[in-house]
Amino acid sequence: MKYYLWTVGCQMNKADSEKLAAGFTRMGHRATDRPERADIVVLNTCSVRQHAEERAYSKLGRMRELKRERPDLKVALMGCMVGLKTTDLERRFPFVDVFARPQQFAPIVELVDGPAEDLGGEFWPTTYAIPEGPAAYVPVVHGCNKFCTYCIVPYRRGREKSRPAAEIVREVAYLAANGVREVTLLGQTVEAYGHDLPEQPDLGDLMHELAAVQRLDRIRFLTSYPRDMTHRILEAVAAIPKVMECFSLPVQAGSDRVLESMRRGYSKQEYVDKIAEVRALMPSAGITTDVIVGYPGETEADFEETCALLEDLRFDKVHVAAYSPRPGTIAFRTMPDDITAAEKSRRLHRVEEIEGRISLELNSAYVGTTQQILVEGVRGDQPFGRTRTGKLVHLDDQPARTGALVDVRIDHAGPFSLRGAPVDALAVV
Repeated sequence: MKYYLWTVGCQMNKADSEKLAAGFTRMGHRATDRPERADIVVLNTCSVRQHAEERAYSKLGRMRELKRERPDLKVALMGCMVGLKTTDLERRFPFVDVFARPQQFAPIVELVDGPAEDLGGEFWPTTYAIPEGPAAYVPVVHGCNKFCTYCIVPYRRGREKSRPAAEIVREVAYLAANGVREVTLLGQTVEAYGHDLPEQPDLGDLMHELAAVQRLDRIRFLTSYPRDMTHRILEAVAAIPKVMECFSLPVQAGSDRVLESMRRGYSKQEYVDKIAEVRALMPSAGITTDVIVGYPGETEADFEETCALLEDLRFDKVHVAAYSPRPGTIAFRTMPDDITAAEKSRRLHRVEEIEGRISLELNSAYVGTTQQILVEGVRGDQPFGRTRTGKLVHLDDQPARTGALVDVRIDHAGPFSLRGAPVDALAVV
């Protein structure tokens, strides 16, 4: 049997798809890159942003046509578009054979294989994704307990549930034995790891265990949440050589009034203090953030506070999005979407201008320095990788072995990436 798997959305979605693909492979099924050649099509969806849903709707339209041509084709819809109740989805997409929530793999497997074999229990802990390169994503805590007003994730992925450390160590050891040199530990709020486990280990404890895995060179983690990021975890990041000094710490807004309306659970000053704590321990740390503009009720003064915060904190990168109402969220139910599309666009471009200018200034400081990168792959003829702090680096017309750790002399900086040449060209071929 052949399967076609399409994925949109976050790194957690990508990890879910890789896990499902590993399950299919374990059962003897083969992947195809064209839905026309598949016996089953699986669409792994995202509903965090309207654009992601629109992409899924477009793909579903194509699957509707394909199903008319081939009534025997099986179609499964999974991911964050699928909630507890699927009545509306069933009405809109009657050609879909099964709807599955995130990590709910069994119904999809049963669609083509009958009753699913035992793949190790929840989240298939004994079924490992097949590595596609030297870097891999490893979910360590699923779900989210935060219930920010704009976010659909807790309603789709459920409450926080941590994987046992021994299970994660086994998976990372398997990945490292099969060519993976860097893992990124994933969670909607990754520092929530361990809160629900009997011994209550924290992310730092897990990092210490993973640092002992042979052949593993680097450990990253995302996404962070200020109140879960304890000083103890930060000390572990600073102390363990294999853990990269790279943080993804969303702020979402620079106005206390908006933060409170979003139910983010911290004030602007608490966030500023957390950034200061990170930089006191790791002065050269790379820090990225997320910002939402045009949130319901966001005034011009609120927006200017966000811009001022970005100017003050000088993030390495800012991921900015215009607010889009998500059915089922608190904001959708209780707050009018009262900022015009044109105003949202203006605010988004203003943040992009700030981000581009500051990113270029920060990246320019790397020129003339030597940075170690892990070669993750090749685009065109250019090998690429990332520094410890998360900066993307392209190698200047140099052959390089994917998976190698290479010292690179940086000779050019742009707002989005760096470029340079290996210090020892012989070491990378």
